[in-house]
Amino acid sequence: MDRASQADDAVSREAEWNRALRASPLALRMAAEAGLDMGALQGSGPQGRVIKRDIEAALARAREATPAPAAAPAGDTQDVELSSMRRTIAKRLVQSKAPVPHFYLTVDVAVDRLWDAYRALREESYPITLNDVIVKATASALRRHPEINASFGGDRVRFFSRVHIGLAVAIEDGLITPVIRDADTKSLAEIAAEARTLADRARSRRLQPNEYTGATFSISNLGMMGIEEFSAIINPPEAAILAVGAVREVPVVEGGQVKPGRRMKLTLSVDHRVADGAQGARFLGTLKRMLENPLLIG
Repeated sequence: MDRASQADDAVSREAEWNRALRASPLALRMAAEAGLDMGALQGSGPQGRVIKRDIEAALARAREATPAPAAAPAGDTQDVELSSMRRTIAKRLVQSKAPVPHFYLTVDVAVDRLWDAYRALREESYPITLNDVIVKATASALRRHPEINASFGGDRVRFFSRVHIGLAVAIEDGLITPVIRDADTKSLAEIAAEARTLADRARSRRLQPNEYTGATFSISNLGMMGIEEFSAIINPPEAAILAVGAVREVPVVEGGQVKPGRRMKLTLSVDHRVADGAQGARFLGTLKRMLENPLLIG
């Protein structure tokens, strides 16, 4: 090392030594982490040494000097207190989405035959909806796949011998799920009448607790709102929920020919603690076959 380099090195060591004498090790570390200039600080320790409280005071002064973000002009915002229903929904969704290990399965169902049958019934003034048919088919599929008609109970899984379908109904400040009990044993006409009555009672806030509790499986249909596909959050302690999308007119290929067709996407959300992917897929396969061949529903 030449003399010039040695001199520079000596100056550097002296500066470092002086810096160390002017501040405690803790103050040096705090200043480095905060990006403070030690040369601009006045120490309050022995012999003017910079100590912890000097760093804290400098940081406080910096915060006070930082301009606060501009508040939104009056009238640009409005705080609305959550209704009791919204608070309940928020609590239940956190209880479901956070601890419940969801997985999702989606199938695209050819509903040409189902649509034709539905339209024929409507033309004969039968008061049914497409959702009523889906409820009936889902209940029938659950009877064949009891592993999906279940709930998680900590150290055990509970399988239900009866099929109670909860229907998500949108009301003014949230969702509520009135329940069609023993849906697998009821006729399509009975399901349609009961679903209509329960939905009306839900929207007029006249449901009794026994009418919206005790579901073993739920269905959420946003197809009438133009939603083609979505994933629903499970209602605990149920093990699954079915999300129903809109019926779409799409070009389909059959026998090498392109022709118009109708398709509908179904997404099953499943609690992985209760069932696995293969079990969910088998249930969806059964439901798909029923909806594509309405005579199989029963």
